[in-house]
Amino acid sequence: MEIDIKSKHEIVGRALALACARAAEEIQAEDIRVWDISRISSITDYMIVCSASSMPHLRAVLREISRHIRDEHGTRPVNKEGNPEARWVVLDFIDVMVHVMHAKTRDFYGLESLWADAVEVNWHESEA
Repeated sequence: MEIDIKSKHEIVGRALALACARAAEEIQAEDIRVWDISRISSITDYMIVCSASSMPHLRAVLREISRHIRDEHGTRPVNKEGNPEARWVVLDFIDVMVHVMHAKTRDFYGLESLWADAVEVNWHESEA
């Protein structure tokens, strides 16, 4: 008998990226952008960057994304880098990396310019 090691709730790739973007939107994260970087990076398939307006808001965005993905899709980030006090936290879901940054930190580092060759996903119009 073969055992299916995938959870029936497993969500990967584009569907996970869209779910993360929508969860960020629910908690009013700002300037949410999603890129398909699968053809230009071996790190991950999708990169999401969103901004928070304050430290409490940054914590709330992180909490809401993690909660939504756990409750609705049965998965959790495999790693979390950074901390809210540093104003930049990355949730690593393997296929998807979510960067939650304080708006001023995001402006300073300009991640968007690093992924200029990536395909931006219009997540507002995409179906999960």
